[in-house]
Amino acid sequence: MTTEDAPLADLGRTVRALRREADLSQRELARRSGVPQATIARIESGRATDPRFHTVERLVRAVGGTLTVALPVEPASSVAPTTAPTSAPTSALTAASVAEVTCALPPVPHDDLRDTAGRRYPAHLDVWPVREPKDWPGAWWADWYNLPPPLWPLRLPPAAYERNRGHRDRRRAAERVRRDVRVRWVDGDGRPATTWRFVAELPDGTLLGELRAHERDLHLVRGDDGDWPRELVLDGVLVAAGNRRIGIGDRLVAAMTRRMDETGIGLVRTVVEEHIAIRFLSACGFRVASARPLAMALRRPAGPAPRPPRPP
Repeated sequence: MTTEDAPLADLGRTVRALRREADLSQRELARRSGVPQATIARIESGRATDPRFHTVERLVRAVGGTLTVALPVEPASSVAPTTAPTSAPTSALTAASVAEVTCALPPVPHDDLRDTAGRRYPAHLDVWPVREPKDWPGAWWADWYNLPPPLWPLRLPPAAYERNRGHRDRRRAAERVRRDVRVRWVDGDGRPATTWRFVAELPDGTLLGELRAHERDLHLVRGDDGDWPRELVLDGVLVAAGNRRIGIGDRLVAAMTRRMDETGIGLVRTVVEEHIAIRFLSACGFRVASARPLAMALRRPAGPAPRPPRPP
């Protein structure tokens, strides 16, 4: 097989993936690389099928990448030993040597979406399909979410995207955390065997969340030696600020329920006060136990008692 038979890399798709990784628009990449924006647009659309190598190198360097060309070398065992020099130059390649062009970057997730004019959406933005009015930020002002589609005053676009870079950076950071976070059971740290602890952390050890619980001894509660089932009391679920609402708390609770199944515990109880905690635990499957006692509190003044007025 010769190099002409080898599949060629999709340069346009690769450049779009580079721009997305660097979070650059075509105009910003053109300013950094010195390559005209029109040239970048032609490369990405496939209209510039054979750009100059120097042009590709400038684009890669502009996003902080490195362009590497590697050719596989035949193993020494497949080359017959020779005792006399040959007339072929040392840099010659055999017919079996094929250059393989690869791109380790993930592809642009919305690369197959098109707008109403058949154009691709900007590669560096986060694009999502629009199926109903709530998916379209351009319809936030319109009070027609509950109308049937025939009565919608505007036609929905195929997709929408967010231009705000700060919002985009926060969303991508949350995606990285959601992908990399791991939940593990903590054991052997000197706690009693009846206490449970799960932590959610990143590969570098950064702690993002924690769940603590303890087993409840019903023999002490009931005051007898009956054959009572094991119960668990959820002490709390904490998630670091800035990493909430991305599923870390759900994964901690799921890890707890899996261990409950493994140990034969079928009931977990807890007491909540804040509305956000009630909504979170309800989403995890908890239900209000109306037969339980009410939580009560007595609030006392924080400062010293006021002095009585002096007699006249």
